[in-house]
Formats: sequence, C-alpha cells, structure tokens
Amino acid sequence: MVLSAVEESVESSKLWCGVAVAMALLGGWRGRKAAATGLTALTMAQLISNGLCKQLADRPRPPKEWFPHDEVDDRPDSSSFPSGHTAAAVAFTAAVTPAWPAAGAACALPTAMVALQRVQSGAHYPSDVATGAAIGLATAWLTGRTLHLIARDWLSA
Repeated sequence: MVLSAVEESVESSKLWCGVAVAMALLGGWRGRKAAATGLTALTMAQLISNGLCKQLADRPRPPKEWFPHDEVDDRPDSSSFPSGHTAAAVAFTAAVTPAWPAAGAACALPTAMVALQRVQSGAHYPSDVATGAAIGLATAWLTGRTLHLIARDWLSA
C-alpha cells in the first residue's frame, strides 16, 4: 500500500516537482540552486532513459505470473529497460545533495522506495532499476559539472 502511494506520487515527476517548489520557496538561494539543479538533472535523466534507451532496447516487462498481485495489470506497455522513474528519482536526489545536503538526505528515502516499488510492482527487472540508477547518477554528475563550468565562466567574464 505504501509503495502504491509512492508510485502515484512519482508519476509524471509530481513528487520531485513539489519538492523543488518547496525548496525554492523555503530554502533561499541554496534552495533555489538545489531545485534548479535537481530539476535539470531529472529532465536529462528522463530524456536519456525514456527518450533514448527505451527506444533502443525493446525489453519486455517481467512475466505477470511472477507477481501475485493486481498491480502488475497496471504497468506500462513501453520497454522495461531502463527504469525511467528510478533514473529521474536518483538524478533529482543526487543533484540536490551537493547544493543542499539536508534536502538530499530527505529525498533519499523516497528515492529508494521508488526503486523498490518498480521491481515489486512487476514493472521492471532489478537490472532495469540498477541501470536507471546509474543513468540518474551520471546525469546528476554531468548537470552539476556543467552548471559549475557555466557559473565559473560567467563569473570570470
């Protein structure tokens, strides 16, 4: 039941957008930076996982017979590989953490729950979730590095 609520909250990135708004409104400069970095990384992770990888890897979802619950009937028809929900969650959390460690720590539990829910619901194999997490970490690093270089160049101009 808790994992079903997690799934609903992360659909269309609602949870992460809400967290970003709260950080931007309540966190001052640090919160706005964390929110912008997190949303940028999330967007990149979704583009890579859903827009590119799922198009290249046409992997079927795990067999319905493996799951003794009704949630398996609600899973998407798209490729199972990789988990776009996990990629987005990890990207957001990993990008937020350097800018605002406390907010990143607060996002860690829901992120882990997203990854667990994607396997438990029958939407993904564990390897889909692991790959989604790797995509999320890579896009968070790339986003942070790119924004750092842009800020450095802007400040030195």
